[in-house]
Amino acid sequence: MAEANADIIRRDGAERHFGAASMDIIRLDGAEKHFGAVRALAGVDFHVAAGECVGLVGHNGAGKSTLMHMVAGTLMPDSGRIAVRGGIEEHYSVPRALELGIRCVFQELSLCPNLSVAENTRINHASLSGFGWRRRAAELIAAKLDEIFPDHSISADDIAGALSIGRRQMVEVARAFTVTQDPLELVILDEPTSSLDAHTAGQLLAFVRRFVASGKSCILISHLLGEVLGNADRIVVMRDGKIVASDAAKAFDRDRLVTAMGGAEAREKITAEIAKREAGPLRVRARPARQDDGKELVAHAGEIIGLAGLAGHGQTDLLLAIFAAASRAKTGIEVTAPVALVAGDRQSDGIFPQWSIVQNIGIRSLARLRNGLLISPQREAELATFWREKIGIRTPDMNNNIFSLSGGNQQKALFARALGSDAKIVLMDDPMRGVDIGTKLEVYDLVREEARNGRTFLWYTTETEELDNCDHIHVFKNGRIVANLRRDELTEEKIIQSSFGDAA
Repeated sequence: MAEANADIIRRDGAERHFGAASMDIIRLDGAEKHFGAVRALAGVDFHVAAGECVGLVGHNGAGKSTLMHMVAGTLMPDSGRIAVRGGIEEHYSVPRALELGIRCVFQELSLCPNLSVAENTRINHASLSGFGWRRRAAELIAAKLDEIFPDHSISADDIAGALSIGRRQMVEVARAFTVTQDPLELVILDEPTSSLDAHTAGQLLAFVRRFVASGKSCILISHLLGEVLGNADRIVVMRDGKIVASDAAKAFDRDRLVTAMGGAEAREKITAEIAKREAGPLRVRARPARQDDGKELVAHAGEIIGLAGLAGHGQTDLLLAIFAAASRAKTGIEVTAPVALVAGDRQSDGIFPQWSIVQNIGIRSLARLRNGLLISPQREAELATFWREKIGIRTPDMNNNIFSLSGGNQQKALFARALGSDAKIVLMDDPMRGVDIGTKLEVYDLVREEARNGRTFLWYTTETEELDNCDHIHVFKNGRIVANLRRDELTEEKIIQSSFGDAA
């Protein structure tokens, strides 16, 4: 992928020329990586120029994370070479990458949960030492949060583990852009908006554009193709450990990206003309704890109900209250069938980290997996194998630990757990975070198929396009339902207006 000629990229009508290797912040030539019999990278050539935002896309397992671990210094290639600003790096490592100004915000959040926001910032900056370091760390992270996310409502004294996943992601991102004695040249952003609502994601992407315009560089990895198309200078597509396409962002559209990724064909937006499902018996009736105007969420058999609005405004709280009400009576909530939850924060609320993939899938179906008093390994394996094929979990062995899967495949295992159970009500707490576009389309089809068969879904999502799959959409603000939109009324403008206004 090494170019003999300068790339010409256009942003905001201005041409910017990037020279070849001499202008590259980082360049990998012929990078290969194997994990046992699995070839994660197959001779990849990759570079990022100064003042460039490179969008990196591909399905889960395409090799993106392995490639980025090499850029960040956490992995070394089995063969090939790494050069930073034209200098060959024989012993590249994380400390060397940080010394050269290369940082990474990986998808799986890495804050120490028992430390404050300021203390987590200190971890990245050894120069913050001596008397008064906490104050200096607090001022550093607070200033960067203010710059990237105005009105963020995060205190430097907050304990990281007590923050919502969205606020933890905001801290992760802000921390990566803080500067003390080490330079900052390139930031890798791996699914940086996956836990952010549309408003906060917009703030971050606007900051990224300003950062790149100042001559710095970013690698933006996102399964939201619109984010990549709208914010990258150049887009690189990976599939099966190889780079299969690389071009200026303006040369791509969504269909070309999906085709290059080798995923499902791009499909037309679901319209209101699709045959309406007949509403079955009542499955859920729920009123948020702070609701004082009579509005409530009502869901029947076969319905898909969407929960929208800015993150942290009561959507997850209501889902968890419904989940709790399935096993014990709760005021203001009526649940008439078994419930399963697909968590969005899979590390904290979803997976059992010491267990295998098979065990993580089967835990919600123990009653029917029993053989006498014991769990039948054969039935457990049959259930997991069925859902491995149906939902496309990529692994050579389902008995491997759950952490052997990529983040997206871990999420698919959580879907398999819920859909393979007896639950007639499935609660989805922003579950598609970090899942590639091909898998998303497959899961959307699966959810609608299950709804046609009578299952009920309550689906909180921060991705507006996912709401197209829903029959009704409830918009939340400050712990209350402020709008109830039919599918044919749904527009992003109405959701934003409801999220920031007092009524629909």
